[in-house]
Amino acid sequence: MIRRFDLSPRTGVRYRRRPGVYAVLRRGGDILLTHQAEPWPEFQLPGGGIDRGEQTIPALHREVREETGWTIAVERRLGAFRRFTYMPEYDLWAEKLCVIYLARPVRPLGPPTEAGHTAVWAPLDTAIGLVANAGDRHFLAALRQAPRNS
Repeated sequence: MIRRFDLSPRTGVRYRRRPGVYAVLRRGGDILLTHQAEPWPEFQLPGGGIDRGEQTIPALHREVREETGWTIAVERRLGAFRRFTYMPEYDLWAEKLCVIYLARPVRPLGPPTEAGHTAVWAPLDTAIGLVANAGDRHFLAALRQAPRNS
C-alpha cells in the first residue's frame, strides 16, 4: 500500500493514474528545489511525469535537467507516495504516483529549459516550509532524522 498525502479522491471524479519520479537533491545542508510559476506559483521537488515507454531513472535525469538545469547522480530510492489532484495544465484529474529518490547535484548545465521553472537552493528546514505538497514535505523532513552519510 502506497501512502496517500493531501486530498482524498473526490466521489464521482474519474482519475487518470500518472506515474512520476522526483528527486531530493542535497548539497551540504541545502536542498535544490524548482519554483514553478504556472498554473500557480509553488516550490516543488524537481521531477515529473514518466513518459510512455520511458524508464524511471532516465525520466528522473531528464526532468531534473529540464526543471533545474543540473545533472545528477542518483544515490538511492527513498520511497513513494500518491496524491489525488487536478492538473489544470493538462485539464486532468490525476492520481499521481510519486517515486522519490535521493540524488546528488553534479553539475549545472545552465538555466532550466522548462518554461516557468527556476532552480532555488534553500536550507533543509526552509525547503520543508516552502514545498507545496505534503508528500514532498514528508520526504524532506525524513532527512532531518537520517544520519548525514545515509
